[in-house]
Amino acid sequence: MSADDRTDRGMTDLLFTDGLPDLDPEMGYRGAVAARAAGITYRQLDYWARTELVEPTVRSATGSGSQRLYGFRDILVLKLVKRLLDTGISLQQIRTAVEQLRAAGIRDLAGTTLMSDGASVYLCTSNDEVIDLVSRGQGVFGIAVGKVLHEVEATLVDFEATEPDQLDELAQRRAKRTA
Repeated sequence: MSADDRTDRGMTDLLFTDGLPDLDPEMGYRGAVAARAAGITYRQLDYWARTELVEPTVRSATGSGSQRLYGFRDILVLKLVKRLLDTGISLQQIRTAVEQLRAAGIRDLAGTTLMSDGASVYLCTSNDEVIDLVSRGQGVFGIAVGKVLHEVEATLVDFEATEPDQLDELAQRRAKRTA
């Protein structure tokens, strides 16, 4: 997806819009870095991208040898998906939750909690919603999105972001051969 495409779409497909570090939206992290930062395997990352659960917003793969570039928001979503999987939520339920979160247009990450009863995922944006959910006996566990955001931010400090136009090592070798 080009920068113009993202601008035309108004960034509405982004899961989170506020509470994030002020990063250059044109910079991204390679798949291996995104997987490591999210605590998942590269195979999971590839599968989730191919099945459109979490697609890279900086640059998609465009054939053999091309590299996907994931933005900070993408890595945050990957880590949240991993946390939900670790708690036993099915990938099908997680897909539904991710779609609902996108539609909700979350504004305050620090105050957002994902709650689950083991079968469904609920978005709580206030303490009252968390208390209401727990008092009804539905909430079994919660994931504070703000805490996960800070974990991802701390993890990515050690990694260098990549510009979308920058060729990866394999593409550089191929370009030299054809020149």
